[in-house]
Amino acid sequence: MTRHTDVAEPSGVAVRVRGLQKSYGAVYAVKGIDLNVRRGEIFGLLGPNGAGKSTTVEILQGNRARDGGEVSVLGWDPANAGRQERARVGIVWQDQSAPGDLTVREAVHHFARYYPDPRPPEEVIELVGLREKATSRIKTLSGGQRRRVDVALGVIGGPELLILDEPTTGFDPAARRQFWDLVRHLVAVDGTTVVLTTHYLGEAEALADRLAVIVGGKVVAEGTPAMLRGHLGDEVVVEWTDTGGRTRDLRTTTPARAVAHLMREFGGEVPGLRIDRPTLEDVYLHLTRQAARP
Repeated sequence: MTRHTDVAEPSGVAVRVRGLQKSYGAVYAVKGIDLNVRRGEIFGLLGPNGAGKSTTVEILQGNRARDGGEVSVLGWDPANAGRQERARVGIVWQDQSAPGDLTVREAVHHFARYYPDPRPPEEVIELVGLREKATSRIKTLSGGQRRRVDVALGVIGGPELLILDEPTTGFDPAARRQFWDLVRHLVAVDGTTVVLTTHYLGEAEALADRLAVIVGGKVVAEGTPAMLRGHLGDEVVVEWTDTGGRTRDLRTTTPARAVAHLMREFGGEVPGLRIDRPTLEDVYLHLTRQAARP
């Protein structure tokens, strides 16, 4: 049996994971994950369905026991967490939903009672942009508004660490960007540390300071979005339209030189000129396909 003990961490570390393992029968969900999440950063976990992301965050939150490895969350082991420790971690699950017959105000005030030192409920309602819906029953809200209620319940305890598991699933583009602004506010104003799982690569690139790509229960790449894009090298694609109206392209590591050559060739403006650099989605697909190879 694994013995879980609390571990004192450096002040700059919010989450430390070493050799994390979890299996369900003969199937390994997590196979030795190592992670460091710094205080005050947004750390993203990317990976296909079944990669081990949700299992990892469930272990961080203390809702699932691990089979092996070391885990420290804000300096304590989530396997041994008491009420005081758990109150320092907020979580918004993908399928979370508050009771529909309650109003927004009733739900936020009710859940505030579970915490020893909650944030003022009216302040939280304002924070998530639901002041005008405070007296509305949750079942009458739009999907995006209900998700804001979920976030309100996740932050009502004033958490130092907020875990967001696929938080914007089903959002329209406008609601998703409003949610991003809310997360940035929590980090910038409150100093909240955020661990985010998402399938939206644009969301990960827009929000995360650093990312880890998990495939088959293992971390296959980690770093800033710019560092991850470096996995495909420095090559970019220069595209233009030739004199016959055909689209041409050139892969090169010296795009400025290529564009200068084209400008001389065309005597100035280059028709249809585009320069495309590898996106995070390109890198993600490359990493997941590479990791899936036998």
